[in-house]
Amino acid sequence: MTAPVASVTWISAFLEAQAAEQGAARNTQLAYGRDLQDFAQWCAGQGLDFASLGRAEIERYLIGCEAQGLAKATRARRLASLRQLFRFAYAEGWRKDDPASRISGPGRARKLPVTLSHEDVDALLRAAPETGRSAADRLRNACLLELLYATGLRASELVSLPVAAVRGNPDMILVRGKGNKERMVPLSAPARAALARWLVQWDSQAAQLRAARKPEPRFLFPSSGREGHLSRVGFYLILKEIALKAGLDPARISPHVLRHAFATHLLAGGADLRAIQTLLGHADISTTEIYTHVLQERLRALVLAHHPLAKG
Repeated sequence: MTAPVASVTWISAFLEAQAAEQGAARNTQLAYGRDLQDFAQWCAGQGLDFASLGRAEIERYLIGCEAQGLAKATRARRLASLRQLFRFAYAEGWRKDDPASRISGPGRARKLPVTLSHEDVDALLRAAPETGRSAADRLRNACLLELLYATGLRASELVSLPVAAVRGNPDMILVRGKGNKERMVPLSAPARAALARWLVQWDSQAAQLRAARKPEPRFLFPSSGREGHLSRVGFYLILKEIALKAGLDPARISPHVLRHAFATHLLAGGADLRAIQTLLGHADISTTEIYTHVLQERLRALVLAHHPLAKG
């Protein structure tokens, strides 16, 4: 097959294939697109094209990224994007070789995830029903926090939950995660109670929409935005407000930090690592294993702070 001339055509064809064949999530596609667009701009400045550049040029680009001060994780992600693109181009017959296949990356620095204590989470859960301009906002915020801590869902998974998934007071809900993979997650009693209270309000709002001959929302946390549900950014800002109400530093609080707290607290309570992997929707157990390091660091800090010999 003849290779496209324009880099933008390479990128758009690659992204379409990722969406169709791999089921790549929208956020993953956006990340690929940003990385590849940056590389395309660099190539344009160097007078290079995707069809003929070689391994040396890709390595030169990565060296330039390092010189700009980009973090290891960013450089590793950019190389991963280039590998995916040129693997695709080779499979399509656009190139006779894969110039990115043998390039070794900088590796990802594994940072221990920031997490919260039980007391911090309790403070957030108490503050959520008191945060919001209206009674409806407060019910929604309480439901958001209870569901997030009970399930460890990603922010995108939580805000896009269809209302049909939570009807009937379920003990477990079906979640569609990364790569359109589905998994079941259980609900705690407090989460089910908060959900039931929010659904009463949801049904009242839906009835008003029907009376006005407007369509009923599909999502549990509807919004007037383009996607029809509360955005990740909107949820992020709500969580910051709740943190302020709880007397916690908003800079420490995010949906992902609550997800980390869910996993860390489960592990500390004796949960099996494989079970936590399933609940979080991790494809690889090595991603989940980082929580064991969090506990090890906590135990080490505990010994250093309280052991009589350590004090000396």
